[in-house]
Amino acid sequence: MAIAAEARELAPLEVIAVVAAVAYLLLAIRQNIWCWLGAAVSTAIYVFLFFDARLYMESALNLFYFAMAIYGWSVWYFGRSGDEKLPVSVWGRNVHGIAITSVVAASILSGYLLARYSDAAYPYIDSMTTWGAIWATFLVARKVLENWWYWLVIDAASIVIYWSRDLQLTALLFVVYVVMIPFGLLAWRRSWREQAA
Repeated sequence: MAIAAEARELAPLEVIAVVAAVAYLLLAIRQNIWCWLGAAVSTAIYVFLFFDARLYMESALNLFYFAMAIYGWSVWYFGRSGDEKLPVSVWGRNVHGIAITSVVAASILSGYLLARYSDAAYPYIDSMTTWGAIWATFLVARKVLENWWYWLVIDAASIVIYWSRDLQLTALLFVVYVVMIPFGLLAWRRSWREQAA
């Protein structure tokens, strides 16, 4: 009974976080700098919601997201050339290979520590999505095309985690993300090809 009452109290916050997160993604697909405001609002709320759901790595991740919202806005703003937006770039396979290896190693270590020393739910999967999202968020801030592929994997795994922790609206948000990711990938790829031409 207490859990149901607590869920009802948190639901309005989750709705605001979800709306701000959808605004972030829609604006990011369009390469609109105001996406970072949506990210800041959403992540500030999710720090609290994930901590309450005992997803500690996700809560910490959202602190990072909040800082990255500020960083992303500044990179996109100061990276412009006159009226031209910061261009989309593509990074080599070696960079991504090193990044994926680092994400897996960090996930194993933090997953082990969380499993041993906390009451964390899904410590290894939570760690994997967290470390992967740190890298993917950095790629978004730098406008690297490949970020969309990382998000596809991370968001698909996150759906299961959030649903199982009674964050149904957030799980549905990530379903929307998975559906929208191909549009972001295509839009950014088109932009990158136009720049190259």
